[in-house]
Amino acid sequence: MNPLKQLGACGQSPWLDYVRRGLIRNGELETLIARDGVTGVTSNPSIFQKAIGESDEYLSDYPAARRAGDGSPLAVYEYLAVGDIQEAADVLRPVYDATAGRDGHVSLECSPYLAHDTNATIAEARRLWTLVNRPNLLVKVPGTPAGVPAIRTLIGEGISINVTLLFGIAAYERVADAYIAGLEAQAARGGDITRIASVASFFVSRIDALVDKRIDVQLARDGDRAGLEALRGKLAIANAKLAYVRFKEIISGARWEALVAKGAQPQRLLWASTSTKNPAYPDTIYVETLIGRNTVNTMPPATMDAFRDHGRVEPDTVERGVEDARRTLAALEQHGISLRGVTDELVEDGVKQFADAFGTLLGSIDARSGSLKAAS
Repeated sequence: MNPLKQLGACGQSPWLDYVRRGLIRNGELETLIARDGVTGVTSNPSIFQKAIGESDEYLSDYPAARRAGDGSPLAVYEYLAVGDIQEAADVLRPVYDATAGRDGHVSLECSPYLAHDTNATIAEARRLWTLVNRPNLLVKVPGTPAGVPAIRTLIGEGISINVTLLFGIAAYERVADAYIAGLEAQAARGGDITRIASVASFFVSRIDALVDKRIDVQLARDGDRAGLEALRGKLAIANAKLAYVRFKEIISGARWEALVAKGAQPQRLLWASTSTKNPAYPDTIYVETLIGRNTVNTMPPATMDAFRDHGRVEPDTVERGVEDARRTLAALEQHGISLRGVTDELVEDGVKQFADAFGTLLGSIDARSGSLKAAS
């Protein structure tokens, strides 16, 4: 059987971390759903920069995009991106209906410029939810300190959320609590919580990329007298396994069971950044080692192709070696490398990367709009 489809049998949903117009309109997304069991799509500013800013695929729609809004680069971007998200959501709607809202989602990110502003994030998420107008949308909100209260408020209003840029377990715990508190608020008002969905996007490979750099620094200075080399490429998976332990604990208590009785869905952990950054590591490592029930793995096309071709599927790999994972994290700290410091840096860097990509995208749209106006 197709390894991607086998993930579904193990309780994990494979999602595609990629979107562009051709993927939807040429039927490729429908093929991925039918052939591979893909049940969702995620996007981010970097993905849209490549799709819109680095291709000519959208140029024919620029005039209509300018007429639909105020003609600004931001308005053009929204017209194009929202159109893609709506079309992808419509393709995935049968999956959403068949799974009673568990899957079939498409994600669209709030402006990364708002990542540290709670009230602006709330307003932006409300606006995007209304603008896209699809029940299977997940609005992406970063798990920053400012994002956590926004998540609680938005879930409490019945808006489904993909929490992005999670690297540390403590940050995940705050997000999980915000989700539960939001459901409780909605239920207390007599609202229906059965179709409120959320995923907590826990980034993986970026942790190894940064930790490995810090290991390199220490090895260059001190050599490998204490076995530091053995930790290379181990921290991201260990960190994710312990996050899954916390997930299982969170959905096993009385507080959560009270919401389940009212039809609540768990906020699943979504493994993001699952492409291998270091070519020395297997190209499917962040999929094969993190298979678990009630999880999602969102893969870029190259990782999805690799896993379809030679991925190995064994149930519940995310639950294996938990004590080894604890020892790995402890060993890193003993070597003077703070995982908390790594994850804090990655959050800030992630916000910056998305903001930079968004700025580049808007600049590309502005330049292309100017060229089209001059030619008309």
